[in-house]
Amino acid sequence: MQVPAKPPAPEDTAPVPQAAPGKARTILSISRKVLTLGMLGLVGGAVVAGAALPASATAGLAAKLASDSFEDLPSALQTPPTAQTSYLYANDGKTQITQFYEENRTDVESDDIAKVMKDAIVAAEDTRFYVHGGVDIKGLVRAFVSNAQGGEVSQGASTLTMQYVRNVLKNDPTITEEERKAATEQTTGRKLQEIRYAVTIEDSLEKEEILRRYLNIAYFGNQAYGISAAANAYFSTTADKLTLGQAATIAGLVQSPDLYDPVNNDEDGAITRRNYVLGAMVGTGAITQAEADKALAEPLNLKPNRSPGNCTAVPEQYNNWGFFCDYFTQWWSEQEEFGSTPSARLDALKKGGFRIVTSMDPAIQNKLADESKKIYALDNPKAAPYAAVEPATGKVKALAINRRYSIEDNPGGKKYPNTVNQLIAGSEDSAGYQWGSTFKGFVMLAALENGIALDKGFTTKSPYKSIYPISGTPNCGGYWCPGNAVPSYQDGYQNMWTGFGKSSNTYFVKLEETVGADKAVEMAKRLGIKFRGSDADFAEPEAAKSWGTFTLGVSATTPLQMANAYATLAADGKYCQPTPVVSITDTTGTSSEAAAKVSQPDCVQAIDKDVARAAADAGRCPVGQRPQRGTCSNGTSTQVAGIMGNIPITGKTGTASANETVSFIGVTPKLAIAGIAVNPDNPRDAVGDAIHDSIINAAARTLRDAAKGQKMNNFPAPSEKIAFKSGSASNPERAPAPQNSSRPGNSGGGNNRPR
Repeated sequence: MQVPAKPPAPEDTAPVPQAAPGKARTILSISRKVLTLGMLGLVGGAVVAGAALPASATAGLAAKLASDSFEDLPSALQTPPTAQTSYLYANDGKTQITQFYEENRTDVESDDIAKVMKDAIVAAEDTRFYVHGGVDIKGLVRAFVSNAQGGEVSQGASTLTMQYVRNVLKNDPTITEEERKAATEQTTGRKLQEIRYAVTIEDSLEKEEILRRYLNIAYFGNQAYGISAAANAYFSTTADKLTLGQAATIAGLVQSPDLYDPVNNDEDGAITRRNYVLGAMVGTGAITQAEADKALAEPLNLKPNRSPGNCTAVPEQYNNWGFFCDYFTQWWSEQEEFGSTPSARLDALKKGGFRIVTSMDPAIQNKLADESKKIYALDNPKAAPYAAVEPATGKVKALAINRRYSIEDNPGGKKYPNTVNQLIAGSEDSAGYQWGSTFKGFVMLAALENGIALDKGFTTKSPYKSIYPISGTPNCGGYWCPGNAVPSYQDGYQNMWTGFGKSSNTYFVKLEETVGADKAVEMAKRLGIKFRGSDADFAEPEAAKSWGTFTLGVSATTPLQMANAYATLAADGKYCQPTPVVSITDTTGTSSEAAAKVSQPDCVQAIDKDVARAAADAGRCPVGQRPQRGTCSNGTSTQVAGIMGNIPITGKTGTASANETVSFIGVTPKLAIAGIAVNPDNPRDAVGDAIHDSIINAAARTLRDAAKGQKMNNFPAPSEKIAFKSGSASNPERAPAPQNSSRPGNSGGGNNRPR
């Protein structure tokens, strides 16, 4: 590559020793102010606006300069409040998930910046830096002549100190966008203020400190703010190890960072600027011509390295963590304590320097991710999303799925395996999936709350003619007419224990009729189920009275909502809003009142303790464990008991119509997990019942492993009052003599569900 010609060496740039502290510095300060005032009256206005500076402005500036002290400066100039990176950690407070930043910046001390870098930036931007007192009088004169000849403002004679002032004010994260814009606009007032501040800073800070501050705040392109980020972004090194050629390259970028950016834009332009800086360094005496010639002959030798940020930058080996991170950002954007709008809250996250310890448990997260990928490979259109929640706190322990959290293109125009869609926690654009018979839990809770005991029995058969009008199928004379998938054991007399264990559709439709479908829908809302789209219309109180199919889980929801709703059973009826955080601290290492508030569990006693205990007791039947009241057998997922051993568990299986989805929710006293098999992009693409055991077993194995080393008490037994209509275990309700108690209907079960 041809090396551009070297520029002429700047004249009259020999470094001048700085004034010593104390009296000498005070004398120099006064002389600088006097000289500056005299020259400003002559040429200042021409430099700023191409016209003579009014006498009143000169007098006002003189008065200000005479009286200004460092303490009179804006606080941002005294201690620059630069945007700081926020870090996201797992629940151990050590394992970093990712970082968030608007500006990739890490401040460094002066001793951690190579001398050649300091020399290069002085040569590139302000060769008289060590001579002037914040305002370069020679530069002002040159600018005055140039601007007068050109008829417009083409030169502004900004020193490094003046540039520093401008950078601080425009990058202050505590001010508004309008105030930032005002800090860079081409006006006489802005320029004069810049001069005032620069002179005052020079009176108060050593040149070395001004230079350090400048190098830490300057923008060098390629999303690199400050010299530390620039050294890493372009050469994968640190600021103290920069070579002469590297330092000259970086210094050359300041004039137009994005235009000369050699990584993303113009390598030839960057070389031209580097060579200019090397020539200028010869002129200042920082390097010899021989040193410059050697550096001029070198290629740029770029080694780009962008510091990862945001949710797509989680460690590659733990890419699945991205879905939890995405849920965290969604949660953060909803917290009013961090800003008036979602965008303002996310802006605060990227600039506030927060240290956030999340609720994510890496062991549970990784286990569920591995289990999900065993069920379906990454390149399978079907997915197995899982959510894990801690009862009594709402802390989200894991969000896993067989997908890659990535913005990279997918092969063949597919929507997988790369995606950033929130397929586990849901969003305004993703309502979730149908969970089938797991919704029977809401009907049971509503019945228990309204005085119907666990031993309440009904004798039903398939098909069952319900009281709910319907125009579609299955239809018995204009009424919805569901049936059971296996009538031989799901028909007949059932109570809540056996009906829930066997997942009898006909029993739960009869129970729903008895308590009222609207009460079951209201229970689901109370436990955090959000209804979107057309489901929201059905969930309205009046419409919900006729929503008979609700008990069979025809409404779409997410793994996170279902895990959290069922977690309420293990928390004695306490419902907690799901949360991804444990603690939030700021750059001072303390937690603000707002941060402390949103970090605390947000819980309410949503249902009576006895109601929760009764529902948990019935949930022992599907998973093959013995309830503490009543009896049951033939559960839909009895293999779970064998996997869990002596670890108590309650839960429920679910299957959507035609096996389009199959699901399972398992809850121990310490953890709730909900998982489902589904094609997220085509809900009509049935997963089939054969995969159901895999969904069940994956959750059970994770619950078992998570319980290792923990003391696990059994679920509290419900009272005999709520368990038995008579109020006594010695007098349970018994099956009546055989009879046909179901309404007559046509043949065919219709909307059957094996689980």
